Amino acid sequence: MTRVNVVIPCYNYGHFLRECVASVLDDQPETDVRVLIIDDASNDGSAAIAEDIATSDKRVEAVIHPINRGHIATYNEGLLEWADGDYCVLLDADDRLTPGALRRAAEFLDAHPRVGFVYGHPLHFRHGTPLPTARTSVRGCSVWSGHWWLKRRFREANGCITTPEVVVRTSVQHQAGGYDPRLPHTGDIEMWMRLATYADVGYLRGSDQAYYRVHEQNMSKARDQLVNLRQRRLAYELLLERRADTIPDADELSATVHHKLAKDALRIAARAYDRHRVGHTPVEDLEAFARDCWPKTHRMPVYWGLQARKQIGPQAMPYLQPLVVSSIVHRARNWLWWQSWKRRGL
Repeated sequence: MTRVNVVIPCYNYGHFLRECVASVLDDQPETDVRVLIIDDASNDGSAAIAEDIATSDKRVEAVIHPINRGHIATYNEGLLEWADGDYCVLLDADDRLTPGALRRAAEFLDAHPRVGFVYGHPLHFRHGTPLPTARTSVRGCSVWSGHWWLKRRFREANGCITTPEVVVRTSVQHQAGGYDPRLPHTGDIEMWMRLATYADVGYLRGSDQAYYRVHEQNMSKARDQLVNLRQRRLAYELLLERRADTIPDADELSATVHHKLAKDALRIAARAYDRHRVGHTPVEDLEAFARDCWPKTHRMPVYWGLQARKQIGPQAMPYLQPLVVSSIVHRARNWLWWQSWKRRGL
């Protein structure tokens, strides 16, 4: 039987820890599992809870940091220094696995040795509400070449994984290395893409693989959107810096992701006018970020949409938004027709 190592980093999440560990030990039949809880110098009693869990079950170990090392160092300690099983999972202490998730993933990885990691659908639930019912039957699976999956991530310029729903082949994790400390907010995005440069990617259809808890500590705020954009950009740039020699169309992918990030920044700025959020959104900084990503932002319809909103102003814009959007769409269609006309040489 293959062995799965589950690393559970914990910082002030002691009140979630027992149910998190129970989802690994009690809800994963037919799985040889070991758990490492790493308490990163919590001040809420998490360390005592972690040690009590480890004492009561020989499958669990607990490491207690005397000083806080941060989540990136904690992740890497567990994944690179401790994990030695066939497969490994990074599971935050406030999240949970769905019943049978590890068996489903392990069976898939056993059957597909070229796949470096497999993921499935995560169930998001709001803190304080009952867990939604998880689907536990796999209705199919997909195997994508790492490069194909990577190109899709560059086109979308965002992550499609929340983390607890992923099971990684430990040998590939060790080959790829640990999380990058320069990416405190988007290290996971860079990690999944980096793994995809070493191996194929798998997906389980029809089953829910993890519960992802939504609460105040992990909900984005308006001004964090600019930080997120900058971190997303850095994730893609660092991946290209690190693995460009293994990505044949690196320059094309770089252009694709910078164009998409510029567009995303301008859209966020434009929505601020539509939703009375200008006072809470760094519009000028978002526009500057877009220009830095893609100097020809003035050729984007969304850029002209933002300029129109500025002319109208934040007070009137929410009421005139349908008219402005219609005008911008008409202008964009005319521009596209003009470009097509020029290409045909008419």
